[in-house]
Amino acid sequence: MTHEPISGGPAFEMASARDADLPDVAAAQADPAAFGALYRRYVDLVYSYAFFQLGDHHDAEDATERTFLAALRSIGSFTERGASFRAWLLRIARNTIANSHRSRFRRRTTTLDALPEHPPAPDSDPAALTVRADEMRRVRRALAELPEDRRQVVILRFTDGLSAREIASVLDRSEGAVRVLLHRALRDLAERLPG
Repeated sequence: MTHEPISGGPAFEMASARDADLPDVAAAQADPAAFGALYRRYVDLVYSYAFFQLGDHHDAEDATERTFLAALRSIGSFTERGASFRAWLLRIARNTIANSHRSRFRRRTTTLDALPEHPPAPDSDPAALTVRADEMRRVRRALAELPEDRRQVVILRFTDGLSAREIASVLDRSEGAVRVLLHRALRDLAERLPG
């Protein structure tokens, strides 16, 4: 089945039932100023995905900015073909992050995982904060040890909340392959995070 571009018509109405972002995408295709609604909706998602991949706030902010600039430049070419706008956007983010990894490798920089993600609340229990920070470091280390495709599928599923179909679109794999990857990734994590 072929779909018409997002400009109206029966295919657009049918696609709208599947992807609630399509009206905003169509508006952004007609007027780039309307892209702001999509930006506001997904900036936290893209930043979170970038942060979990890069482990550094500054690099994640940079990757987020570059992702949205690339999406804005390409919004006119977006068509709904079974993949949601969100999956399309995260595919751009994935490519942007891959470029960041390559650039980082050339610069040979390291991140400071020891810094907390959020400042603790003033009335927080210091012992509980220490235990939680240790657990987060263990999870991050275990995730970092996974093969790239397994790490991607875990982050996209549990951090970003994507469905198997959306993950398949982001990773350019079948839904079945995504489910297998997720199963293997969770098994690997369970082995790396005993008890």
